[in-house]
Amino acid sequence: MSTLVTREAPDFTAKAVMPDNTIKEDFCLSALRGKYVVLFFYPLDFTFVCPTEIIAFDRKLDEFHRRGVEVVGVSVDSQFTHFAWKNTRPRDGGIGNIRFPLVADLSKNIAREYGVLVGGEVALRGLFLIDKAGVVRHCVINDLPLGRNVDEALRMVDALQFFEEHGEVCPANWHQGEDGMKPTNEGVAGYLAKH
Repeated sequence: MSTLVTREAPDFTAKAVMPDNTIKEDFCLSALRGKYVVLFFYPLDFTFVCPTEIIAFDRKLDEFHRRGVEVVGVSVDSQFTHFAWKNTRPRDGGIGNIRFPLVADLSKNIAREYGVLVGGEVALRGLFLIDKAGVVRHCVINDLPLGRNVDEALRMVDALQFFEEHGEVCPANWHQGEDGMKPTNEGVAGYLAKH
Protein backbone atom coordinates (compact mmCIF):
# COMPACT_ATOMS: atom_id res chain seq x y z
CA MET A 1 0.00 0.00 0.00
CA SER A 2 1.42 3.38 -0.97
CA THR A 3 0.44 6.56 0.76
CA LEU A 4 -1.68 9.26 -0.81
CA VAL A 5 -0.18 11.99 1.38
CA THR A 6 1.27 14.80 -0.80
CA ARG A 7 -0.67 13.50 -3.83
CA GLU A 8 -3.89 14.69 -5.37
CA ALA A 9 -6.89 13.00 -3.78
CA PRO A 10 -8.49 10.49 -6.16
CA ASP A 11 -11.64 12.09 -7.51
CA PHE A 12 -14.92 10.21 -7.65
CA THR A 13 -18.54 10.71 -8.59
CA ALA A 14 -21.05 8.57 -6.72
CA LYS A 15 -24.51 8.48 -5.23
CA ALA A 16 -24.79 10.04 -1.77
CA VAL A 17 -27.39 10.79 0.87
CA MET A 18 -27.18 14.49 1.56
CA PRO A 19 -27.80 16.35 4.85
CA ASP A 20 -31.40 17.11 3.83
CA ASN A 21 -32.00 13.36 3.15
CA THR A 22 -32.15 13.79 -0.61
CA ILE A 23 -30.22 11.33 -2.72
CA LYS A 24 -27.71 13.04 -4.99
CA GLU A 25 -26.99 10.91 -8.03
CA ASP A 26 -23.68 12.59 -8.87
CA PHE A 27 -21.88 13.66 -5.71
CA CYS A 28 -18.41 14.67 -6.88
CA LEU A 29 -15.41 15.13 -4.61
CA SER A 30 -13.74 17.64 -6.92
CA ALA A 31 -16.81 19.91 -6.57
CA LEU A 32 -15.47 20.66 -3.08
CA ARG A 33 -12.21 22.16 -4.39
CA GLY A 34 -11.50 25.44 -2.66
CA LYS A 35 -12.55 23.95 0.68
CA TYR A 36 -10.80 21.64 3.08
CA VAL A 37 -12.30 18.15 3.22
CA VAL A 38 -12.19 15.45 5.85
CA LEU A 39 -13.06 12.31 3.89
CA PHE A 40 -13.53 9.29 6.10
CA PHE A 41 -14.30 5.66 5.37
CA TYR A 42 -16.09 3.26 7.69
CA PRO A 43 -16.89 -0.45 7.24
CA LEU A 44 -20.69 -0.78 7.19
CA ASP A 45 -23.98 0.80 8.15
CA PHE A 46 -25.96 -0.76 11.01
CA THR A 47 -22.86 -1.92 12.87
CA PHE A 48 -21.42 -1.02 16.28
CA VAL A 49 -18.32 1.21 16.22
CA CYS A 50 -19.38 3.05 13.05
CA PRO A 51 -22.36 4.92 14.53
CA THR A 52 -20.24 6.16 17.43
CA GLU A 53 -17.79 7.70 14.95
CA ILE A 54 -20.40 9.16 12.63
CA ILE A 55 -22.35 10.73 15.48
CA ALA A 56 -19.08 12.06 16.95
CA PHE A 57 -18.26 13.73 13.61
CA ASP A 58 -21.76 15.20 13.50
CA ARG A 59 -21.45 16.58 17.05
CA LYS A 60 -18.26 18.40 16.02
CA LEU A 61 -19.52 19.44 12.59
CA ASP A 62 -19.92 23.11 13.53
CA GLU A 63 -16.26 23.16 14.60
CA PHE A 64 -15.22 21.71 11.25
CA HIS A 65 -17.38 24.23 9.40
CA ARG A 66 -15.88 27.14 11.40
CA ARG A 67 -12.54 26.04 9.97
CA GLY A 68 -13.91 25.87 6.42
CA VAL A 69 -13.91 22.05 6.37
CA GLU A 70 -16.48 19.80 4.72
CA VAL A 71 -16.94 16.34 6.22
CA VAL A 72 -17.85 13.40 3.96
CA GLY A 73 -18.40 9.77 5.01
CA VAL A 74 -18.06 6.75 2.70
CA SER A 75 -18.91 3.06 3.05
CA VAL A 76 -19.63 0.16 0.71
CA ASP A 77 -23.34 0.34 1.50
CA SER A 78 -25.96 1.62 -0.93
CA GLN A 79 -27.53 5.06 -0.77
CA PHE A 80 -30.78 3.34 0.28
CA THR A 81 -29.09 1.70 3.27
CA HIS A 82 -27.54 5.06 4.21
CA PHE A 83 -30.99 6.64 3.98
CA ALA A 84 -32.57 3.96 6.18
CA TRP A 85 -29.74 4.28 8.74
CA LYS A 86 -30.16 8.07 8.90
CA ASN A 87 -33.88 7.57 9.44
CA THR A 88 -33.34 5.22 12.39
CA ARG A 89 -32.92 6.72 15.84
CA PRO A 90 -29.55 6.15 17.54
CA ARG A 91 -31.19 4.30 20.43
CA ASP A 92 -32.57 1.87 17.82
CA GLY A 93 -29.22 1.31 16.13
CA GLY A 94 -29.31 4.20 13.68
CA ILE A 95 -27.43 7.48 13.36
CA GLY A 96 -30.31 9.93 13.14
CA ASN A 97 -30.29 12.91 10.82
CA ILE A 98 -26.57 13.61 10.61
CA ARG A 99 -25.62 16.77 8.73
CA PHE A 100 -22.97 15.66 6.23
CA PRO A 101 -23.06 13.52 3.08
CA LEU A 102 -22.77 9.74 3.18
CA VAL A 103 -21.40 8.36 -0.08
CA ALA A 104 -22.41 4.95 -1.45
CA ASP A 105 -19.45 2.88 -2.69
CA LEU A 106 -21.19 -0.33 -3.78
CA SER A 107 -18.53 -0.98 -6.43
CA LYS A 108 -15.83 -0.59 -3.74
CA ASN A 109 -13.81 1.44 -6.25
CA ILE A 110 -13.50 4.50 -4.01
CA ALA A 111 -12.21 2.44 -1.08
CA ARG A 112 -9.83 0.65 -3.45
CA GLU A 113 -8.51 3.96 -4.86
CA TYR A 114 -7.83 5.24 -1.33
CA GLY A 115 -6.10 2.00 -0.31
CA VAL A 116 -8.51 1.15 2.49
CA LEU A 117 -10.41 -1.83 1.04
CA VAL A 118 -9.71 -4.91 3.14
CA GLY A 119 -10.39 -8.47 2.03
CA GLY A 120 -12.23 -7.14 -1.02
CA GLU A 121 -15.22 -6.62 1.26
CA VAL A 122 -15.28 -3.47 3.43
CA ALA A 123 -13.24 -0.34 4.07
CA LEU A 124 -10.91 0.07 6.99
CA ARG A 125 -11.42 3.22 9.09
CA GLY A 126 -9.46 5.56 6.84
CA LEU A 127 -9.45 9.33 7.28
CA PHE A 128 -7.98 11.73 4.71
CA LEU A 129 -7.46 15.46 5.23
CA ILE A 130 -7.57 17.13 1.82
CA ASP A 131 -6.48 20.74 1.35
CA LYS A 132 -8.19 23.41 -0.74
CA ALA A 133 -6.13 22.45 -3.81
CA GLY A 134 -7.30 18.83 -3.57
CA VAL A 135 -4.05 17.43 -2.14
CA VAL A 136 -4.05 14.84 0.66
CA ARG A 137 -2.10 16.35 3.57
CA HIS A 138 -2.80 13.78 6.30
CA CYS A 139 -4.22 10.30 6.57
CA VAL A 140 -4.73 7.75 9.29
CA ILE A 141 -6.06 4.22 8.85
CA ASN A 142 -7.42 2.17 11.74
CA ASP A 143 -8.26 -1.52 11.80
CA LEU A 144 -11.95 -2.40 12.01
CA PRO A 145 -12.30 -2.64 15.83
CA LEU A 146 -10.48 0.64 16.54
CA GLY A 147 -12.62 3.79 16.52
CA ARG A 148 -10.91 7.03 15.56
CA ASN A 149 -10.50 10.28 17.50
CA VAL A 150 -12.51 13.17 16.01
CA ASP A 151 -10.66 15.73 18.15
CA GLU A 152 -7.41 14.55 16.57
CA ALA A 153 -8.90 15.18 13.12
CA LEU A 154 -9.71 18.75 14.21
CA ARG A 155 -6.19 19.15 15.62
CA MET A 156 -4.71 18.14 12.27
CA VAL A 157 -6.90 20.70 10.48
CA ASP A 158 -5.67 23.35 12.93
CA ALA A 159 -2.04 22.32 12.36
CA LEU A 160 -2.37 22.46 8.57
CA GLN A 161 -4.07 25.86 8.67
CA PHE A 162 -1.48 27.20 11.14
CA PHE A 163 1.32 26.08 8.83
CA GLU A 164 -0.39 27.62 5.80
CA GLU A 165 -0.92 30.93 7.59
CA HIS A 166 2.39 31.28 9.46
CA GLY A 167 4.86 29.08 7.58
CA GLU A 168 5.86 27.54 10.90
CA VAL A 169 5.69 23.81 11.55
CA CYS A 170 3.79 22.18 14.39
CA PRO A 171 5.72 20.07 16.89
CA ALA A 172 4.51 16.93 18.65
CA ASN A 173 1.27 17.35 20.61
CA TRP A 174 0.77 20.88 19.23
CA HIS A 175 -2.67 22.44 19.76
CA GLN A 176 -4.28 25.60 18.42
CA GLY A 177 -3.02 28.67 20.30
CA GLU A 178 0.41 27.21 21.00
CA ASP A 179 3.68 28.28 19.41
CA GLY A 180 4.85 26.68 16.22
CA MET A 181 8.50 26.60 15.28
CA LYS A 182 10.59 27.72 12.36
CA PRO A 183 11.70 24.74 10.25
CA THR A 184 15.39 25.22 11.09
CA ASN A 185 17.79 23.63 13.57
CA GLU A 186 17.71 26.86 15.58
CA GLY A 187 13.91 26.80 15.57
CA VAL A 188 13.84 23.26 16.96
CA ALA A 189 16.49 24.04 19.59
CA GLY A 190 14.65 27.19 20.69
CA TYR A 191 11.34 25.33 20.91
CA LEU A 192 12.85 22.46 22.92
CA ALA A 193 14.57 24.90 25.26
CA LYS A 194 11.18 26.49 26.08
CA HIS A 195 9.30 23.24 26.44
